[in-house]
Formats: sequence, C-alpha cells, structure tokens
Amino acid sequence: MNILTQRLRFIPWLPVYVAAYFLFLYLPILLLPIFSFNNAATTTFPLAGFTTKWYASLVGNSVMLQAAWNSLIVGISVSLLSTILGICAARAITRYRFRGQRAAAGLIMAPLFLPEIIVAVSLLMIVLAMGVELSLVTVILGQTVFCVPYAMSVLVSGFEGFDRSLEEASYDLGETALGTFRRVTLPVVAPAIVSSLLVTFTISLDEFILAFFLSGTEPTLPVYIWGQLRFAAKLPGVLALGTIMLAASILMLTLAEILRRRAERRTQMALMLP
Repeated sequence: MNILTQRLRFIPWLPVYVAAYFLFLYLPILLLPIFSFNNAATTTFPLAGFTTKWYASLVGNSVMLQAAWNSLIVGISVSLLSTILGICAARAITRYRFRGQRAAAGLIMAPLFLPEIIVAVSLLMIVLAMGVELSLVTVILGQTVFCVPYAMSVLVSGFEGFDRSLEEASYDLGETALGTFRRVTLPVVAPAIVSSLLVTFTISLDEFILAFFLSGTEPTLPVYIWGQLRFAAKLPGVLALGTIMLAASILMLTLAEILRRRAERRTQMALMLP
C-alpha cells in the first residue's frame, strides 16, 4: 500500500464526495427511462401513470426508422473500417521498431485529445474544398478517423502478449503470411477484434457532432433526436428512443469489456506458460 492510498483512507468525506459525484453524473441518465414510461408529455413529478405508448409510437415513425437505418449503416461501416485500420496500426506498433514510431502512434491517437467540434469543422472544410457532397459516406469517413484510436487502444492489448514463436513455427511449416494470420494470429486476437467492433459501433451510434456537420440531408439517430427536441410534444418519443439507445450502448459496452478481459486473461496465462 503506497503513501497516497494510506492518506486517502484517512479522509472521512471522500466516500461522500465520490457518491455525490456519481449521483450528479448519472442521475439524469437514470431519469431518462423513468420519464419514457410516464403517461404524460411533461417530465415532472409526480408521474401521471405507466404507459408504453411512446415506444409503440416509434414503430410507425418512418423518419425515425430511416434515421435508425442510416445509423446502422454508418455504425457497421465505421466499426469494420476502424477495426481493420486498428489491426494494422496495433500490429505495427507492437511487432516492429521503426523511426518515428512514437510520433506515428501520437498522430493516430490525436483525435482523442482534440476537441471534437474542431475535428468536425476541419473535416467539413476538407470535404467542401474537394467538392464532395455531404452524405453518409462523409459521415463514415469522419467517424472512422475519430474511432480508429479507440480501436487501436483495444487491439494493442490483444497483440502485446502474443507469442511470435507461434507465427514463426507456422512459417517453418510452409504456411503463407496470409494463412498464418488467418489460422494462427486471428484466433488468438479474436476477442480483442470483437471488442473493438463493439466499442467502435457503440461510439458511432452515439456520435452527434461529426454526424451533424457531415450528414447533409441523411440524418443519423442522434441528429434526428436533436431535431425533435425543438418540439415539446415529441419529447416523450425522444425519451423512449433515447432509452433504447442507452440500453443498447450499455449492452454492447458490457459485452466488449467481457471479451477484452477474456483476451487479457488468455494473454496472461500464455505468458505464465514455460
């Protein structure tokens, strides 16, 4: 136990501060599903009653369904592109040593530290200067730039503990580089790849700023929700849709974390073997 941990134990108000911090951070999110079942269009207590009509109203909303379809297309495309690029980057960083490696890794991770609105405006200027029409394609390209760092951070942990002697043995047995990657490397890092797919899909599904600047006339779900917030009568439907997206995000992130931990345990067990 280090000195900092010993000092923190003697701060009596620290648990109270932590509890208040998490309450302030997550209480608005917890209120979202509560009001989505309220039988009134107002978000006030006491509740008028329990109802699921706001969820039922989403089924016949063609504009919302089209926005959901757009988000699905963008999310799948972004997760695939980000993971493929992340695999290449993670493999290069963990397997090889080359000049400018740290600088290259820093540039890949830069979108994580830059203000997202700055990235969105910069990408919009580039797209307009090239004469490209705003569409789902531009959203996919923009979100891929933003999601690659997340994919790489997940995949690096999967590649770091990989035993290179397994690949060397495969080469010695006459297997090609592509066959070795497919039959030896891929099964070992598969949990990290699936985790990367889930994480990047979740980030793309919830991302608003890049989609707002780059979507043009094809809105995604977050952009559609932002547009509906201007009308008070449509607020309950927005709350219901937000609850569904919140549940889906929590489910996918939980599954991604389970897969990441499984891959980490597998790596640790491999390192413990003689």
